[in-house]
Order: sequence, then C-alpha cells, then structure tokens
Amino acid sequence: MTTTSTSRPESLRRRQGLTEQAAQAAIDQACRRLRLPTIRAVVDDAVTAATKEQLTYQGFLAELLLAEVDDRDRRSTLRRIKSAGFPREKWLADFDFTANPNINPATINELATGDWIRRGDPLCLIGDSGTGKSHLLIALGTAADEKQLTKTINRYGRVDLLVIDELGYLELDRRGAELLFQVLTEREEKNAIAIASNQSFSAWTDTFTDPRLCAAIVDRLTYNATIIETGTNSYRLAHTRARASVMG
Repeated sequence: MTTTSTSRPESLRRRQGLTEQAAQAAIDQACRRLRLPTIRAVVDDAVTAATKEQLTYQGFLAELLLAEVDDRDRRSTLRRIKSAGFPREKWLADFDFTANPNINPATINELATGDWIRRGDPLCLIGDSGTGKSHLLIALGTAADEKQLTKTINRYGRVDLLVIDELGYLELDRRGAELLFQVLTEREEKNAIAIASNQSFSAWTDTFTDPRLCAAIVDRLTYNATIIETGTNSYRLAHTRARASVMG
C-alpha cells in the first residue's frame, strides 16, 4: 500500500518557527509591499477578535480580506465623488423619506438603478427649498457616477488585449492616473496589455504627477513584460529622406 502526503509549498515551509515578533514584522512588511494598508492597520485587532471568537484560519483570513476590500471600495467611491464636482456629499441611504411623504421611495430606488440614464430620459424635481431636491439630485448623481465608472473599468479590464498608444504624450492628473491604475489592476495577470510611449519609464513622472502612482503603474506594466527599445532615429524621417534621394 502506498501512502501520499500533502506537502506544503516551499514558500510556506521555510517560514516555520517564526517568533511572534518576527511574524508581526513580516506581516507589516508584506502589507507595505502588497499595498494592503487596511489589513496592516487592523491586523492586531483582528487577531484579538479571532482568538476571542475562535475563528477558523479561513474565517480569520476572510475577515482581513473583506476589511481591505470594503475600505478600498469606500476610498474609491470618495475619489469618484470628489472628481464629479458635487458641492457636498449626499447619499440615498441618508435621505429621510418619512420627512417628505410626497417622495415615493420606490420611485427613487428605481431611479438609482440608472435605467433612465441609459434611456436618455429627463428627470425633474420640482418643489420649494428644503424639500430634498438637492439631496436627491446629488445622491442620484453619485449613484450614477459609481455605476458608470465601474462599468467602464470592467469593460477595459475584460478585453483580451488593451492597446494604448502614445502613453506619456499628455499629462494625466491624479484622477486620470488613478483610473488607469484601476484598469491595470483589473487586468493584472489575467489579460494582456500593449503600450507605446515616446518617454522612458524614468521620465513618466512628467506624465503622472503623483510619483507613487507613477511607480505603481510602471510596476504593473513591466511585470513579466517584453520591453523593446526602438531607439531615437525616426523611421518616418529616414524613409522620407530615402524617397527624396531616389526622386532627386
């Protein structure tokens, strides 16, 4: 009779016997490298809670990952709202329908799906000051912004090959860089991307004004990448000169 044993990956085996202090340092360093600020911030409290509630290892890991995802979604939503230029934050969840019985919650919830935007239908809110018009407009705009941006990012994240020409030709503000980073993250190690740029990677800080975002984008693009440097001699110029010499 033969027996089989399930061996752990080498990357797990070689880290046996870590002291608690060494494990804490390793977690902190790994979270920094993997850009997991929320896990890094809550891991100590999560360990205490997991011990108290006797969570399984999988349950503990799920709690940490969900905390990171929830906080990342929250930060992303706040960035999108800021970029939309709304005068203040307003959310549908905060609207008090009991304060104004003239407004039907079912109608507002239907509008929040965004179907009226896709159909190109108008929306008119008519009433005196203080009746909730501005709150609803901003909140519905926020909901639409979230849905549209998520849809756009997902669309560019799904195609088999995304081709971007002249990357680095125009300066991107922080918002544009964040959106590009989200698309690259959505595609990472799943779908291919091809870019062309007249700027070396070291000069991309002229295009991406945030140095940290610039470094993150370059990191995403160059991981496992084939990099071809075409030099500085213009093919088009050489071709034009060759033709001119033949004709002359």
